[in-house]
Amino acid sequence: MVGIVSPLADVVAGASGALVSYLWKAATVVLAIMLMVVGVGSGTGWWLASAARDKAMVDLRTEQGINAQLRAGVDAQNTAILAQAKLAREAEARGAAAQQAAAANGRRYDQALQQITGVRAASCADAMPYVNQLLEKVR
Repeated sequence: MVGIVSPLADVVAGASGALVSYLWKAATVVLAIMLMVVGVGSGTGWWLASAARDKAMVDLRTEQGINAQLRAGVDAQNTAILAQAKLAREAEARGAAAQQAAAANGRRYDQALQQITGVRAASCADAMPYVNQLLEKVR
């Protein structure tokens, strides 16, 4: 029986060796295919991420340009507002000075009128000295 077991063992060993060799080859092909799929997927992912990043950079630059324009507009408005406020303060100062001058002129006019209040003139020639006096005091 020793002679029978040995050739049978050789056949079984040869068949199992061929089967194991075939399984290794099949596993190698499956792993190679999986690596290619993962590689292509990763490459596609990198490509998509790169395209999205490039688009985002273009959008960012566009928004930064718009933002700069808006900031320049706001700065121009602020400058105009400050200039307008300065002009308003100057106008208020001129208005206050004009009111003070008008009040002083009004007091002088009232004093001049009080001095000639009771005067009566029958003719233009009689009234002219009083008119001249009034004009001189108002000046």
